[in-house]
Amino acid sequence: MNVDVRHKSLQDADAGLVVVGLYEGDSLPDEVSGAPGGGDAKGSFKAMTRLYPGGPERLLVVGLGERDAFDVEKLRVLAALVVGEATKLEATSLAWAVPAYEDEAAAAEAIVTGTILGSYRFTDFKGDSKEDDEKPALESLTVLAGEELAGAVETARVYSEAANRARDLQETPANSMRPEDLAKRAEAIAAAQDEVTVEVLDGDAIHAKGMGGLAAVSQGGPVDPRLIVLRYQGGGDGPTLGFVGKGVTFDTGGISLKPGAGMSEMKYDMSAGAAVLEATAAIAELGLPVNLISVVPATENMPSGTAVKPGDVITQYNGKTVEVNNTDAEGRLILADALAYAIELGAERVVDLATLTGAVLIALGSTYAAVISNDDALAAELSAAGEESGELVWRLPLHPEYKAMMKGTVADLSNLASKREAGTITASAFLEEFVGETPWAHIDIAGTAWDVNRAYTGKGGSGYGVRLLVQLVRDLAG
Repeated sequence: MNVDVRHKSLQDADAGLVVVGLYEGDSLPDEVSGAPGGGDAKGSFKAMTRLYPGGPERLLVVGLGERDAFDVEKLRVLAALVVGEATKLEATSLAWAVPAYEDEAAAAEAIVTGTILGSYRFTDFKGDSKEDDEKPALESLTVLAGEELAGAVETARVYSEAANRARDLQETPANSMRPEDLAKRAEAIAAAQDEVTVEVLDGDAIHAKGMGGLAAVSQGGPVDPRLIVLRYQGGGDGPTLGFVGKGVTFDTGGISLKPGAGMSEMKYDMSAGAAVLEATAAIAELGLPVNLISVVPATENMPSGTAVKPGDVITQYNGKTVEVNNTDAEGRLILADALAYAIELGAERVVDLATLTGAVLIALGSTYAAVISNDDALAAELSAAGEESGELVWRLPLHPEYKAMMKGTVADLSNLASKREAGTITASAFLEEFVGETPWAHIDIAGTAWDVNRAYTGKGGSGYGVRLLVQLVRDLAG
């Protein structure tokens, strides 16, 4: 989408739909207050009133609600709802006046974010029929504000389009989004940015390196796994940051087979890997001053005569042995290898993301992702980035008793606790075994990666994690 900033009045804005916000109890701006229908405009949150003044072809008044209760998350939601109004009118261009707010740059970012995310459509597999079924898409957004907001607007465009690219990866069916396809996307990211390099390990290299978790999960199917590494050299004087994202491109559960109902959603089990790839791309495009190592272990998890079996013992990359007591607890096995490898490559602070446990959906629903960390500062930084980006996280505790629940009987560890207690936390306690003393945080996005049903994400893939990780780096970069 073309996004720009222009210092123009509502009357002079050249767009198919011009939008102005109205707080509850306030009056319309003088330049449009006399427009037909202006007396009907309301400031209650989500109220929308179309006016037809002499200037812009169509003007939409959007209720912002009470001024004291207004925040940028509400503005993201409103911006997405406005996209729906523009679609009804078949308007392909939109102009938004930034409402009065204590942080105008944040408000401008929210408008851009809500508009771009709210405009998302996935039509790659519809063929010629998509032209018959859908109205014209929104092509441009003009933010009516001073030039001093141009940087914030461009930043929001970059990370919002990156989130939509992650959604493309999420939505692509598993037969077209295999581990090798994720690797191709990583290679394209590196080709587009001089500061980014890529390394991809295939199945043979994964076995040769002793990555027993990734090797074991992949052995049940014919699709070769990949271990994807992107390095971004952005400079800065902080510690090298590491991102790790689970990339299971389809998860049947293996021999511990999942129920058939809803299994088609398991194409989304690579959502965290998609988020890590596209967040890395956005960070590089924005030129943020950080050195970053991003690692995505990618595989399918399939049942067959060669699949890893419940009770098998494997050896992870750091040498620890694991009893695979449930083959559907595969994400932690591949993340364990990737975490150890990222730290070996030089990551000094690590954040991993994964659609790891159904338990997190029970605990937090789709509003918050869970964060579990061995480092209070890193957890606080993620919480702050979540509040700023709208991709919220809620910290859950770690305790030695949870770690004790993951001890193995004939091996060092079990990949599943014997009791159905604190499933999100015990999975994290397992991962902690592979980071040593390195500051680390795990984010379980199983409840936020898809079917969030927020105005700007809908029910499909949400791209969750892209904006959170980009905001974390923005904050760290100062």
